[in-house]
Parts: sequence; structure tokens; C-alpha cells
Amino acid sequence: MAKNNIPEAPPSANLIQSGTIITGDVESNGNIRIDGTLNGTVTAGGKVILGSTGSVEGEINCINADIEGHVNGVLRIKELLALKATAVVTGELSVSKLSIEPGARFTGTCSMDGPSVEAPASHSIHASVEH
Repeated sequence: MAKNNIPEAPPSANLIQSGTIITGDVESNGNIRIDGTLNGTVTAGGKVILGSTGSVEGEINCINADIEGHVNGVLRIKELLALKATAVVTGELSVSKLSIEPGARFTGTCSMDGPSVEAPASHSIHASVEH
């Protein structure tokens, strides 16, 4: 008897639309896109996308993140944090990899941990960046 090899549908992202204001913590096992306002902590098992109309006052904890909007707080990103040209970030970053596009603004501290477990590299940056 043949196995059914129909691929599983990719999980859809949770969405906080523009004009929505949430005060409190949001948790998701998958991806989340924020185009509204979140005052609290967002924790995702996948990627967080903060659209250009989105803002977070609090913490972001996830695997990867694309930031286009405003963040004031702490970002803990396991892999790649991409600050897009419209991003305005103030606070503390803890990332493995960081990408900053021209036009993005970042004020705060950043610590980067290398992928090696045996000899972790720690870099600390205190910066105010405007492109």
C-alpha cells in the first residue's frame, strides 16, 4: 500500500493588524506579523515581522525577526535580526546575526554570540546609528 505523500500546508502567520492595540503578552509557536501596537512581550517559535506601521514597547523573543517599525525595549533573537530601512529601534539587542539596512536607526546596546559552543565569541556594541 502506497503512503500518502501530500505535503503538509505551511503554517500561516498570526497577524496583529494596523489599528489594533494590545496590552499584554502574546505567544505563538509559529510566525507572527505585527502591524499594530503591542505593549508587552511577544514570544514566537518562528519569525516575528514588525511592519512599518507596527510598534512594540516591551520585549521580542524569537528565532528570526524583520523589523520595519518602531521598537522600544529588549530583543532576544536566536538567529538573524534584520533592521529594515524604516526601522527605529531603541533598547537592548541580543542576537546571533545582525543586518542593518541604510536608513534604519538603532540606539542602544547589542551583544552578539557566535555559533560556536566551545569558544563563544561575545561582542558588545554601544551605538547610535543613523544611515
